[in-house]
Amino acid sequence: MGVVKTVINLKVLIVDDEIILAMDVKNQLEKLGYNVVGIANNGEDAIKLTKERTPDVILMDIVIKGDMDGIDTTQQINKLYDTPIIYTTAYFDDDILKRAKKTKSYGYIIKPYQDGQINTAILIAITKHKQHPKIGLSKSKN
Repeated sequence: MGVVKTVINLKVLIVDDEIILAMDVKNQLEKLGYNVVGIANNGEDAIKLTKERTPDVILMDIVIKGDMDGIDTTQQINKLYDTPIIYTTAYFDDDILKRAKKTKSYGYIIKPYQDGQINTAILIAITKHKQHPKIGLSKSKN
């Protein structure tokens, strides 16, 4: 089976409050040629880093520290920025899935990750985003 190519220098923001897992994902992505522009462990930092570092894609854990979970954070980012977001979570149930679907994210990955799963999800998200920009935005900002 061949290796799926990455988009070199694509900027990725990781939002995850499990720092060991986040660092592992960062290392995997950098080996594939991605540029990890930051790691946030809460919604407020994720929004701030999205503004400051303009990632091309965000990997968003659903369960994170702070007042906002990953779904709430995604809703806020969608209102402000045109950045595709892929959910990552160890928790999978109907209620979470229903909430996540309302945000029109670009993917949903269940932890623990399998080899190549993150890369594939990113490539699909970027392709979808190029074909249908602003798919995740609920309304445009004036």
